[in-house]
Amino acid sequence: MTPRQTVAMVLTSVVVTGLVAGALGVPLGAALHGWVIPAMGDSVGLRLPGSVIAVHHWALLLPLALGGLLIATLGALLPAGWAARARTATALRTE
Repeated sequence: MTPRQTVAMVLTSVVVTGLVAGALGVPLGAALHGWVIPAMGDSVGLRLPGSVIAVHHWALLLPLALGGLLIATLGALLPAGWAARARTATALRTE
């Protein structure tokens, strides 16, 4: 493999993992927030207003997911560079 192919392989694995995590984590986190916050308020006898509960608008969730993907990709650039400079067999073995 060429160094460019090694970098592409490492980044692709991170992007795929990031896409799956974002696709599952962002909606799950928003739904969990809508369930946990009212339960916490109810446990102390408070009825929380909708403005406290509905803080995540669906139009905001896509940029959050894309931001997480960008952070994951940027975080993988340094290890991808290390793998590209190493022998391919060594890089794959430690991956």
